[in-house]
Amino acid sequence: MARIGIDLGGTKIEGLALGDRGEELARRRISAPRDDYGATLAAVAGLVAWLDGVVNSPVPASVGVGIPGALSALTGLVKNANSTWLNGHPLDRDLTASIGRPVRLQNDANCLALSEAADGAGAGCGTVFAAILGTGCGGGVVVDGRIITGRHAAAGEWGHSPLPWPQPPGAHGREDERPGPACYCGHQGCLETWLSGPGLADDHTRATGRVLPAVEVAALAAAGDGPARAALDRHVDRLARGLAGVVNLLDPDVIVLGGGLSNMAHLYERLPERLAAWCFSPDVTTPIRPARHGDSSGVRGAAWLWPAQG
Repeated sequence: MARIGIDLGGTKIEGLALGDRGEELARRRISAPRDDYGATLAAVAGLVAWLDGVVNSPVPASVGVGIPGALSALTGLVKNANSTWLNGHPLDRDLTASIGRPVRLQNDANCLALSEAADGAGAGCGTVFAAILGTGCGGGVVVDGRIITGRHAAAGEWGHSPLPWPQPPGAHGREDERPGPACYCGHQGCLETWLSGPGLADDHTRATGRVLPAVEVAALAAAGDGPARAALDRHVDRLARGLAGVVNLLDPDVIVLGGGLSNMAHLYERLPERLAAWCFSPDVTTPIRPARHGDSSGVRGAAWLWPAQG
């Protein structure tokens, strides 16, 4: 039986079909309808139908979906999604009705963690913490091959913790990090507002007045641009502080980075030393690795939701 995974992002939706041994059978990416819940349901259903047609299995494929949020255990409705048009809807039930078969939903960072713990950068590790550094900033925890969701389906949501050890103005050339940028969740200074792609871009804009996306800031830094390099340095330091909180609380065997910003090579050169400087333990050697399956790791984890939890 084939297994279909869907990664429902804010800008794109990716679909993947896997065979029994985890081999890729089909893959497709489409643009995500923004601010339109009904169009989102139709887009996912259409993508599943396309994958079904390519795979042409006599047994309907299972369907797992990763979303940038979670289902509330109390209401059964999506909550905490930065794709805010999903919030307040029974997405699993609506997708089940649209597709015509049961659908399992899980947070996209949890899907990333599951995929990388199974046969990726966290393979063989007991406790895996996976962080998404993309349009948002999420996290997932897998212990002994099992996703830890927590009482409120919020385990691993480090992106909505405040930036630890905020620095005063002028410290190492920084702006005042208190109280921090406003976050869509209603608070200020969440890690997501500093560490996500838009967070990095906004930090560069505040320092230079230039409005550039994060990918262009990284390209400028690689070309030797001083202000862009300073923005990446601030980002690394803030990321180290954020991950130090994870190490102090969870002490994972490995930290895996996913999302668009995880492709920046300097993170793996500079983060380990910066991380150790902020941790309570004096001998921190936690490996920090890029997701082995790249930006498709989350969709692979979504495909494995059925065998992982069934």
